[in-house]
Amino acid sequence: MSSCATPAAVKIGVIGGTGLDDPEILEGRTEKYVDTPFGKPSDALVLGKIKNVDCVLLARHGRQHTIMPSKVNYQANIWALKEEGCTHVIVTTACGSLKEEIQPGDIIIIDQFIDRTTRRLQTFYDGNHSCARGVCHIPMAEPFCPKTREVLIETAKKLGLRCHSKGTVITIEGPRFSSRAESIMFQTWGADVINMTTVPEVVLAKEVGICYASIAMATDYDCWKEHEEAVSVDRVLKTLKENANKAKSLLLTAIPQIGSMEWSATLLNMKKTAQCSVLLPRH
Repeated sequence: MSSCATPAAVKIGVIGGTGLDDPEILEGRTEKYVDTPFGKPSDALVLGKIKNVDCVLLARHGRQHTIMPSKVNYQANIWALKEEGCTHVIVTTACGSLKEEIQPGDIIIIDQFIDRTTRRLQTFYDGNHSCARGVCHIPMAEPFCPKTREVLIETAKKLGLRCHSKGTVITIEGPRFSSRAESIMFQTWGADVINMTTVPEVVLAKEVGICYASIAMATDYDCWKEHEEAVSVDRVLKTLKENANKAKSLLLTAIPQIGSMEWSATLLNMKKTAQCSVLLPRH
């Protein structure tokens, strides 16, 4: 019987970070403005396809980059993609390198995070919304979808990209960059890269049972490295502009691969984990 089961339909949300949110990757684009119980997402959802795989693109900071990291409505963004039927969310994010061997321009398929944010809502189950009743204690030992990550890693290898198959990202509140003392401290904690957006995005995706993976692109060495120019907006944008095609080619090649795979068991496990993590109110 199982061999005759209909494969789970795949729809892939793509959240584009700074300089990495080009809608041109989608064919047959249409825009859709939506609202959610948690407010409006950062911008319109751009619907389209990548080689016959349904995709939904969302600019994390808005298409004009007007929303700072702390004020991104992460709840609305993830909820909107879930409501649109996304089974997967693949995101791009600029990051600073905390390791000598992770060079500007390298791609990192991160597998762990350290949270240093202080002002962000990290759950849908906040007691204020009837669509998310109870309290959710979501497990985060494995924050990113291993199966999706593996596709991204193998695709990067085939494309000949400099890619690190794992890495721990530390997410800071921002919008300022780190002090040198902070940057050095984060190194001692075992962090490999640093950014401002992975948390709470990855947590919220897990709460709604979405397969979430992140393509991190190193743009600089933060400010820990002696005799190296410290991170600045100009430097970040320059490196992103020079290397955006890497993330684009990775998405264009990996997404058809993901669309051709069987995901029923993975998605069912994700859904069960999310459901079993919620403690409902006692009656």
